[in-house]
Amino acid sequence: MTEANGFRPTRRGALVSGAAAASTVTLPVEARPLPAEAVPATMPVTFTVNGKRRELDLDPRVTLLDALREHLHLTGSKKGCDHGQCGACTVMVDGKRINSCLTLAVMHDGDAITTIEGLGKPGDLHPMQAAFVKHDGYQCGYCTPGQIMAAVAMLQEIRDGVPSYVSNDLNATTRLDAHELRERMSGNICRCAAYSNIVAAIADVAGAEDVA
Repeated sequence: MTEANGFRPTRRGALVSGAAAASTVTLPVEARPLPAEAVPATMPVTFTVNGKRRELDLDPRVTLLDALREHLHLTGSKKGCDHGQCGACTVMVDGKRINSCLTLAVMHDGDAITTIEGLGKPGDLHPMQAAFVKHDGYQCGYCTPGQIMAAVAMLQEIRDGVPSYVSNDLNATTRLDAHELRERMSGNICRCAAYSNIVAAIADVAGAEDVA
C-alpha cells in the first residue's frame, strides 16, 4: 500500500525513524534519598501476645509477621511466600486465624494474638501438637506451625457453625468430613506433601472417624 502511494520504505528511513522513537523514551530519574518528612514516623502499638502485654514502637509499614519474628523474636511463625499463599505464617488474632504476612502490626493495637509458642510447650503440648507428633504430620517441619494454628482455628470455626465453600446447607450444623477438612485447610501448603498424615492428626483431635 505504501509503494502504491509513491512511498518506498528504505533501510536508512527505518533507522532514522527508530532513532527518533527511541529519543522520546523517558529515562528513569536518578534515585535520590527521600526527604526526612516523607519517611513515616514510628507508631506505638500495644497488644497481648500469648497472654503477655507487649508494647512496641514500629514503622507503620511493618507486618504483623515481622513484628512477631524480628521485634518479639517469636520465630515459630514462618515467612514462606510472604504473599498470603502458603499459610506458614498463620496465627490467631482474637481467636480467628489470619495470615500474619498480609496485615500490618499497627492494625492490631489492643488485639490478643496467639502464636505457636503460646499454644503449648514441651511437656505440655496442645492436643493438636501432640496429634501431629503421633501421626507424623510433618516432614521438613517448616509449614507445621501454620498448619497446627490453622487446624486449631478451623475446628473452632466448625464448632461455631461457620460454613465453608463446600457446606451443603448454610443453616445446618457443619459436620467435619473429608471435603470440609480439605477445603478449610486448603490455604496451608505442605511442600513435602504430608497431607494424609495432617488429615489424620486433625481427624484424631476432632474425633471424626470417617475422615479419610
